[in-house]
Amino acid sequence: MPKKSFHILVINPGSTSTKIAVYRDDKLIHQADVQHPPSAGSIWDEFDNRLVQIRAMLKDLSLDTPIDAVAGRGGLLKPIEGGTYTVNEAMLADARANLQGEHAANLGCAFADALARELNAPAFVVDPVSVDEFEPLARYSGHPDIRRRALAHTLNMHAVARAAAAKLKIPYKKSSFVVAHLGGGVSISPLKGGRIIDANDASSNGPFTPERTGTLPLQPFIKMCFSGKYTESDMRKLVMGKGGLVAYLGTNDMREIERRITEGDSYAAEVVQAMCYQIAKEIGAMATVLFGKVHAILMTGGLTHSRLIYKSVKKRVSWIAPVMNFAGEHEMLALALGTLRVLRGEERPRTY
Repeated sequence: MPKKSFHILVINPGSTSTKIAVYRDDKLIHQADVQHPPSAGSIWDEFDNRLVQIRAMLKDLSLDTPIDAVAGRGGLLKPIEGGTYTVNEAMLADARANLQGEHAANLGCAFADALARELNAPAFVVDPVSVDEFEPLARYSGHPDIRRRALAHTLNMHAVARAAAAKLKIPYKKSSFVVAHLGGGVSISPLKGGRIIDANDASSNGPFTPERTGTLPLQPFIKMCFSGKYTESDMRKLVMGKGGLVAYLGTNDMREIERRITEGDSYAAEVVQAMCYQIAKEIGAMATVLFGKVHAILMTGGLTHSRLIYKSVKKRVSWIAPVMNFAGEHEMLALALGTLRVLRGEERPRTY
């Protein structure tokens, strides 16, 4: 007789903290945020110390029930289909090699593996950052030496698309959405039948964001690169970290920016409207990938807590399809739900 409920430990590492949660099926019963001191070295130099801190936090939580599975955030692994994957040695090796780049999420599968061994439970990752479900035409960049990469906020985007399909009573495999994840990075994607068939690379193009430039005019950008004023490191920071709202307004804090707008800062108001304008243009572009057949436009991520941003974007795109707001990030629950589907036998775990 199948077990009626499952307890799932979720681990989500970030640059300076690791989020921990325990779910009973889809209900959150414990959560904690472990802060880590900044490190000047590789993220993997921090692994052992972070693991010690995580273990100590779990001890403080005094979990009174066995854990049935551990789910870790998946990082920049090799390109794979979306789904829930069993952590194995091949995955751990690629994560440790920072296969597609160094990112704190690469630690997720290793934390899950280490803790799962101690708890005598299976370890999984769900919809890693490197999920690649692109259709062939989406891979063309304009030059054969550069191939477009499928790197997006996959975990959160799949999660809100599943939630929207359920709310609209549409089978997920027959749904058609444009999903806009709006945060420090912006990913906008058409989801067709539960697959992310295109996306802007949030590290290279698309709308500008609170701290990223998004797509830049190529000729002036090339001139900047060879001006002698900037190193390669300078240029990388310019497009990721020192671009967008930070470059225009000196901050990426929307609460501060909205306060300035309320106090009459017309320039700040125009910059925010320009960001919303670019987000709306990208949503419109992705709707064309679906031939305009869109059940709904889904907005999610931290920026959609801002009524100013949500309303500004919605005003420009609501003619395409109804707009639904799933404000905030839903990564922890998405990790739990992906694992739960496997534990309940609703999906088969994938092999990396």
